[in-house]
Amino acid sequence: MKKIPKWQVLFGILLIVLSISVYYAHFLIFRDAHHIFIYLIGDVAFVFIEVLMVTLVLHQLLHFREKKSLLNKLNMVIGAFFSEAGTELLRVFSDLDLEAGKVKGRLIVRSDWTEKDFLKVKKEFIRHAPKIDVNDENLSELKNFLKGKRHFLLRLLENPNILEHDSFTDLLWSVFHLTEELDYRGEITDLPDKDYGHLKGDMERVYSRLISEWLDYVSHLKNSYPYLFSMTMRTNPFDSKASVIVK
Repeated sequence: MKKIPKWQVLFGILLIVLSISVYYAHFLIFRDAHHIFIYLIGDVAFVFIEVLMVTLVLHQLLHFREKKSLLNKLNMVIGAFFSEAGTELLRVFSDLDLEAGKVKGRLIVRSDWTEKDFLKVKKEFIRHAPKIDVNDENLSELKNFLKGKRHFLLRLLENPNILEHDSFTDLLWSVFHLTEELDYRGEITDLPDKDYGHLKGDMERVYSRLISEWLDYVSHLKNSYPYLFSMTMRTNPFDSKASVIVK
């Protein structure tokens, strides 16, 4: 149990002494103990209502505002991640996914999507089993890309705000793990089949988590930042016809 600081104990005792002193002074001046106890009991009775208002109402309102502010900060961090690395990773993995044709069409977000549409697609993708095509060439290209983003990923992991977002934290750790796996191997060539399988599993883990976070992020943009949502639709990594040029 956390120990109460000594100064707080002394301060509490001082306040009680001052309160008793004022009540005693009131009694010495007016000689009306009845009046003192009427207001004393009334004040004590109101304390319970005050505690109710502070803990259940004001505290919840403050907590809601704090959480909303934190989520906005988190979405800024998530946005930076997708701008710097996430969107390109989605493009790379979707190109390497032999089963991508089954889901790419459903991941072309439209401006008329609702929260239900995003949730429906997210649930559909949970059932999707990606099959990443792994070879020396695409592993080397992915390694070079992730290696160039290593310091950026480390800075994101140092951000204390992401600890409030478990799924995004898991995504960052999985991306960073894949980066280390590829970096430690040096030249990627003629690896054992079992090792290719291991890397394939790491890539599919990142890919699945990327999709989930991307859908949540795009949903947030649609509701809060229409101009950023427009840019996201025009750079959708799953849409082969997407163009940043406004037509």
